[in-house]
Amino acid sequence: MTAEIGEAYEPAARVALAGFGIEAAALRFVHLSENVTFRVTDARDGSRLVLRLHRPGYHDIAALRSEHLWTRALVQAGIAAPEPLLTPGGESFVEVPVGGSETRWAGLARWVEGELLSEILDRDPASRAEHLRQLGAIMAAMHNQASAWTPPPGFRRHRMDADGLMGPAPFWGPFWDQRLLTAAERAMLLDLRDRLHAALRRLGEAPERFSLIHADLHPHNVLIDGGRAAVIDFDDAGFGWHLYDLAAALIGYQDRPDFAAIQLACIEGYRSVRALPDAELALLPMFLLMRGMAYLGWCHQRPELATAATLQSRKARVCAVAPGFVILV
Repeated sequence: MTAEIGEAYEPAARVALAGFGIEAAALRFVHLSENVTFRVTDARDGSRLVLRLHRPGYHDIAALRSEHLWTRALVQAGIAAPEPLLTPGGESFVEVPVGGSETRWAGLARWVEGELLSEILDRDPASRAEHLRQLGAIMAAMHNQASAWTPPPGFRRHRMDADGLMGPAPFWGPFWDQRLLTAAERAMLLDLRDRLHAALRRLGEAPERFSLIHADLHPHNVLIDGGRAAVIDFDDAGFGWHLYDLAAALIGYQDRPDFAAIQLACIEGYRSVRALPDAELALLPMFLLMRGMAYLGWCHQRPELATAATLQSRKARVCAVAPGFVILV
């Protein structure tokens, strides 16, 4: 099946590479999720590149260009991330036909070496705390950069603000319409949505807590290469609360018996680079809950990508925590 997927998208990938002036010595399909990813070996110098065919209907070209503006700024600030490349004409993306029914924007960046943090955490429990501290530290470095960076005119990314997370049309979809919910659970989440929306409005968007964030910084999007951590896949990046990044990183481990130790290690790494007051940290359970609710909406809009076991687990946790949830802001 993987080979068939790669063959289906390979013609579009080769058209995209031609637009960037790249002849591929090797082209290998890597992954199909929301985007289609290929690893490219440049025939000129053997360097490795990553080509992404972006799914239609998610980001327009202005938002895609803005993603590259931020990742380039992160690289310039010393943060390991895919460095975007330009076409000979100075463009960030080229538009290519896919099959006979659609077109996609294609972007090219330098390949980032390393092993997925998620695989290391599963394979080597003894190093778990050390690597989670690396995750927290690079997250904090990104927040430092974003809080101090002024995006250029025309910069456009979505907002995971009060409306984007808990408004009547949240960015990742109407979680209350998730098909697994009973009528009573749906009513409960709608009530909780309104309460959380009001809490986020009260929390505010001061730059020390709200800026550009990755918004999907879980261990599958972090690479470890020796003592260096790198961040990949900025497709969901936008403006949001820093605590949302922490929630995205940690939520997949909530059901583990050692979750407290996992959370502590990540926060220790974060605090080694950036301040995180205790009063702010006390709001993390609220952001973990909102991340779980957002995941229900994401799955509702993308049933073909949702993992049934993960969806059931997140739904069960959200519905167990929601009744009587105490909001601290």
